[in-house]
Amino acid sequence: MDDAIRRVCVDGNLTIYEAVPRKLALLSALADCRELELDLSRVGEVDSAGLQLLVLVKQEASRQGKRLALVAHSAAVREILVFLDLAGFFGDPLLIPATKGG
Repeated sequence: MDDAIRRVCVDGNLTIYEAVPRKLALLSALADCRELELDLSRVGEVDSAGLQLLVLVKQEASRQGKRLALVAHSAAVREILVFLDLAGFFGDPLLIPATKGG
């Protein structure tokens, strides 16, 4: 196991259609490091299955004594985390951009 931080960019959607392969990939990435950063800047769509996957990886990291950080949240990720008031659960800074023309 590598003790370094590993950063994984999730490219595409986090929906029921991608849940199984993404689950396997994210849990494998977690197994190979002490700290996993998930770059969510390229996530276009998130549904309840995608959100459950993020929760699962967060809980698994905690169970293994590792750290999971969600970074560079896309608009879709920010929207669902704010709507469901889950930013605190993940414990990562959630940067909300200023509105235009405001």
